[in-house]
Amino acid sequence: MNAADAPTVDTHCPYCALQCGMGLRPTGAPEGPGVRVVERTAFPVNRGALCGKGRTAPELLTPGARLTSPLVRDAATGELAPATWDAALDRVADGLRRTGAEHGRDAVGVFGGGGLTNEKAYTLGKFARVALGTSQIDYNGRFCMSSAAAAHGKAFGLDRGLPFPLADVARTGCVILVGSNLAETMPPALRYLTELKENGGRLIVVDPRRTRTAEQADLHLAPRPGTDLALALGLLHLVVAEGRTDEEFIAARTSGWEEARAAAMAHWPEMVERITGIAVPQLREAVRLFCDAESSMVLTARGPEQQAKGTDTVGAWINLCLATGRAGRELSGYGCLTGQGNGQGGREHGQKADQLPGYRKLDDPEARRHVAEVWDVDPDTLPGPGRSAYELLDALGGDIRALLLMGSNPVVSAPRAAHVEERIRSLDFLAVADVVLSETAALADVVLPVAQWAEETGTTTNLEGRVLLRRRALDPPPGVRTDLEVLSGLAARLDREKGFPTDPEEVFDELRRASAGGPADYSGITYERIAAEDGVFWPCPETGAADRPGAHPGTPRLFLDRFATPDGRARFVPVAHRPAAEEPDEAFPVVLTTGRVLAQYQSGAQTRRVAELNAAEPGPFVQLHPRLAERLGIADGEPVAVVSRRGRAVAPARVTGTIRPDTVFMPFHWPGPGRANTLTNPALDPTSRMPEFKVCAVRVERA
Repeated sequence: MNAADAPTVDTHCPYCALQCGMGLRPTGAPEGPGVRVVERTAFPVNRGALCGKGRTAPELLTPGARLTSPLVRDAATGELAPATWDAALDRVADGLRRTGAEHGRDAVGVFGGGGLTNEKAYTLGKFARVALGTSQIDYNGRFCMSSAAAAHGKAFGLDRGLPFPLADVARTGCVILVGSNLAETMPPALRYLTELKENGGRLIVVDPRRTRTAEQADLHLAPRPGTDLALALGLLHLVVAEGRTDEEFIAARTSGWEEARAAAMAHWPEMVERITGIAVPQLREAVRLFCDAESSMVLTARGPEQQAKGTDTVGAWINLCLATGRAGRELSGYGCLTGQGNGQGGREHGQKADQLPGYRKLDDPEARRHVAEVWDVDPDTLPGPGRSAYELLDALGGDIRALLLMGSNPVVSAPRAAHVEERIRSLDFLAVADVVLSETAALADVVLPVAQWAEETGTTTNLEGRVLLRRRALDPPPGVRTDLEVLSGLAARLDREKGFPTDPEEVFDELRRASAGGPADYSGITYERIAAEDGVFWPCPETGAADRPGAHPGTPRLFLDRFATPDGRARFVPVAHRPAAEEPDEAFPVVLTTGRVLAQYQSGAQTRRVAELNAAEPGPFVQLHPRLAERLGIADGEPVAVVSRRGRAVAPARVTGTIRPDTVFMPFHWPGPGRANTLTNPALDPTSRMPEFKVCAVRVERA
């Protein structure tokens, strides 16, 4: 069969949480990636549309763009050199075993990623707790939507990014989009906002910058970074003062309203205007648009969540939805726009420091018993909760002496990145499994080259809670193994010959059993059902065979009958505004906020290796307002230094009137002198342990 006759393999993009459907068709070319992307118009989320990142994703499948041999650091030269797989795995197992024997099991850490499939995330959590016996596991998804997850849990008793399909967004009456630039971070999703407006709906965008997304808004609110909590409370104050609460809904389906109401009423409009910089008439207009519509939604992203008060901030937006009866009803509710490709599923099945598969709590005796039975271990041998992501990274070289890292690049992506890099360098032993030699992998004692999205089968869970199937379209290059094969090989060397299969469907079947009865119940989902139904929404318990009427249909819309709390009621959580962990002062008078750009993704470890994407956005920059630039004598394109209490970054200036005069913006995709996360503040939310990426005090000066 020639390439033209070869069947197209239906799969999904390796990047963001939309998990856009795409097809892969063999090219037959002797050089190049071996496949090309074709539209998959029938998939309901993106309907064939792809951004440049998805369209160019096969470029990284070429041998020249990625790792194809294990690398082991030579003791004599200090350089990484090619090695056999046996030698590399022996070295990793020896480093992890020796560290545990000398310093205790918790001296070994594991750090995962929100891009790992459900099968890999599940196996990594099991490997940490069973093969290594360590409690010290977390993942970079902690930096994604942990604050929204915590607020979801408090208010609704269950966390799923969107409690409704993305298609519902186009059919509601009003959307408040808080701290999201969908036009650049999830371009195919922008169509839902366009359709919303075409259907007569209204769009309110909350962002300190007038982004491409904000340009689509009927009302753009540009608060000072770090004041989203005050804004939400001010809107709720006006809802109460103007008599726009839904008293029937509050009485029938919620609890805790009086305390939350009293907290909101302490945030009168003029006070909120002083805090946020948003004029009172704009606040009133936002309330009018939101409440006049028959149905409304609030959608948040990293802007309000990546703060040291992110859980309370999201909680305040949820309170606004509950007070107006905009929750637990069709076409209304609160939702979070998950960022990473499997940020949802990655935390549901065991990568987080405090969770077991199925979103079970690690300190729940019944949860431990259930999962231990599936794993065929004594529940008393399972370690307890460990450190959160930044706290784990901060402990490297101290309490944690060895680290196994998969699918993450914290040298670029972690807050206070220079400090994190120093901690990584201080480890006794570091092993990294990745598809490219990232900035973090370059520091490792052993680097393991692993297969990519198109070279292995596995499931992901997108921002809607829709479980999807990525299919293998081609074989990985010689010398490359899957993450499941890596973990199985290491487990065998650590005297765990059984329990770590390499077949992803076998792993998924075990995951189904481990999740059964838990909040994130996948037990009724199979590869066959996913393929037949374009994904299955969890929770989906196993109530019958998929080909019989008794099969559970999955749950596209949550909370329509009851919330997932013991009494079925949503809980108001009283919150009050408080300042950012670090406010501007005389020495650091400007606020820095960070984010993404269209052509790059996360730490850029992959997208920076794609020529087309690099040409579109080749390096870091500092976005600042003309008034600030004039005051500092900075011209557009001139190198500018941004300095915080943690370090200094230098990048060209981009002078634009689309940002607040008291704020500068830097994208965080690059290492080196322009590394934005050199500057960011690791102050943590007390509940979610989310670092305060979005707000820190800086000074700006000519470089």
